[in-house]
Amino acid sequence: MRRFVDKSLKKWQKSTDRKPLIVRGARQVGKTYIIEKFANENFENYIKIDFEKNHSFIKIFAEDFDAQKIVDIIEIETKTNIIIGKTLLFLDEIQLAPRALMALRYFYEDMPKLHIVAAGSLLEFELDKISYPVGRVEFMYMLPMSFAEFLIATKNKKLLKYRPNLQDNKKLPVLIHNKLLKLLKEYMLVGGMPEAVKTYITKSMRYVVKVHSNLITSFLQDILKYQKNIQTDSLSFVFEKLPSLVGQEIKYTTISKDITAYKIKNILQVLRKAMLINISYATSASGLPLTQGANIKSFKICFLDIGLMQHICGINPTEFIQNNDLLATYRGALAEQYIGQELMANGGSQNNRLFYWQRNKKNSNAEVDYLIVRDNKIYPIEIKNGPAGKLKSLHLFLKENPKIKQGFVLNSGNIGQIDNLNFLPLYADLNDERPLHRASTTYTNNKMHLLY
Repeated sequence: MRRFVDKSLKKWQKSTDRKPLIVRGARQVGKTYIIEKFANENFENYIKIDFEKNHSFIKIFAEDFDAQKIVDIIEIETKTNIIIGKTLLFLDEIQLAPRALMALRYFYEDMPKLHIVAAGSLLEFELDKISYPVGRVEFMYMLPMSFAEFLIATKNKKLLKYRPNLQDNKKLPVLIHNKLLKLLKEYMLVGGMPEAVKTYITKSMRYVVKVHSNLITSFLQDILKYQKNIQTDSLSFVFEKLPSLVGQEIKYTTISKDITAYKIKNILQVLRKAMLINISYATSASGLPLTQGANIKSFKICFLDIGLMQHICGINPTEFIQNNDLLATYRGALAEQYIGQELMANGGSQNNRLFYWQRNKKNSNAEVDYLIVRDNKIYPIEIKNGPAGKLKSLHLFLKENPKIKQGFVLNSGNIGQIDNLNFLPLYADLNDERPLHRASTTYTNNKMHLLY
């Protein structure tokens, strides 16, 4: 299956100031698959050292950090020559070999032209324990498959050109619009975990349910390997409670009144380290960077994957597919999860955070679902059906921030525009490579990103 991270890997390969690369991400998002695919297509040969399958390789890094000596031993053990510039050295499940992580700095200093990639799940738990090579390695983050990648995997690549960007204002043909909505529903049920997508394509949705169930079980078991002091029951309860709270501001008492706030806070930190949740922080958005107005005590949850989310919530697939309004299911939480997941995949940050606008004033509370920053300007995104007159929070946001000239409303409908509000279908392309402009305006800087 095609993954857009291929482009980033190729850019890293050709970079003249390349550093050892660490690919991070939750378990089962496809890190090993994509690195092996990249290696096969772009190198004469590659050596994969899997520390999980072969613990004996851990001993290679136990004695010292002499890069050349390590390479010599790897060549002897694998009976394969490592040719600088032509061989990729792939260290998989590197979280099991902390000294291999530490050794990456010496590869950078002593063998800078060697292509070396490391990957692993739950890496954050090990990085907290060791003095890892800050400034001497590069990080790349992998998430579940995006909607665009899902379209390619399901042989609907031609539809990619019809997905509107934020600046588009021409309605799509009804047949194309309905087809994209149908496929978006499928994606919301299947999600972007590669095994689930593959199972859906080769078998059916009925088998995807089992994949989701197995993934959830394996996530929890993996965490318990690294966090032995955490209570299994509390971890399972909080993990399975969070999907039902997507779209809501999180308070520890809403998660559980029986588990202490301290324990819940600790579990949330653990789940975030495992990259099973992302945090969306409230901000006043008075200016850039958004962190200046952020309130770390007010936050929402964006789950790892929308397919896993709907599975845990127990949403009926048949009823969901038959419902024409994607915002009507689960209080619109699925739609908010989807947009958060897409923003992280296409315009997110390595800090794994999102932002939403919040106004807390007596008798005048307001909230806008997401804020993005493009061309050094803030833009609000609201996920809601209905006419512009019902978007009170969005209107209030624009009124209080007169320098912000445009807002976006994502819903189940087609493209439209009312004054300074652009109405777009949920499946709109939130990619960060195309410029944002209205019909009469063009910006030269075409990057969109989320500031943290």
